[in-house]
Amino acid sequence: MSRKFTEIDEAFICENCGEKVEPLGYSCRNHCPKCLFSKHVDVNPGDRAEDCGGLLEPISVELDSKKGYVIVFKCKKCGAIRRNKAAKDDNMDLIIKLTARHDVGHI
Repeated sequence: MSRKFTEIDEAFICENCGEKVEPLGYSCRNHCPKCLFSKHVDVNPGDRAEDCGGLLEPISVELDSKKGYVIVFKCKKCGAIRRNKAAKDDNMDLIIKLTARHDVGHI
């Protein structure tokens, strides 16, 4: 199976905090900008081929020289680790807190 990016930018209701999340508009929205949680639904970005369906909890943030902030998620159902670039409208207070967690090695 090749790695492929399927562009899906649609509104959704966050299953963690209940926030109504609007489409991103310049790329694909894959997590809630308020609480940063996502859902484990993709094998490859946007393919909706993952059967797990668990909540992806943000556990840390990495700083990538090309992508900027990258949120690291851990699935609360199966334990899978996923990464996704932060969006411009993400909760920066949470991103900063998660960056600090990454620095002290909490994963």
